[in-house]
Amino acid sequence: MPPPPNQALALWNRLSAWPYGKWLFSRLVSFKAPYFASITARVESLEAGRCVVMLRKHRAVTNHIGTVHAIAICNMAELAAGTMCEASTPPSHRWIPKGMTVEYLKKAPTNLRATATFQTPPDFGPAPADVPVAVEVSDTSGQVVVRAVINIWISPRKAA
Repeated sequence: MPPPPNQALALWNRLSAWPYGKWLFSRLVSFKAPYFASITARVESLEAGRCVVMLRKHRAVTNHIGTVHAIAICNMAELAAGTMCEASTPPSHRWIPKGMTVEYLKKAPTNLRATATFQTPPDFGPAPADVPVAVEVSDTSGQVVVRAVINIWISPRKAA
């Protein structure tokens, strides 16, 4: 029998079926981690091991040449990776990002979609582990504009 979903995944499963539920879930994530509100991205799908986030191109996230700013894209990548980790990590463990490597492949002139997945499935055992999360960011034509790898440190929670 699979383990029950953690709180984040259970909340997603409840809210995403409602009208405006994805928007509400995304706002709740931004309430928990306020910096993510600066890009007003929206979680489109979420399951253990995978998260898709959408970013609408608007003035607040553009640069001087009219494309989506590189730091807004990095923010989006971290939002996708972090939300996926939160939905995938059992209550017995915790996670925190340790570092990020980013490849800027093309200009980002349109709305964007970031997809985060584990490069290797984590082992939620007693030993802490550095787990790479791959994030691909694509434009509306499906062209990958950014690839990122976010290293996540996953460790057991300390006993209370």
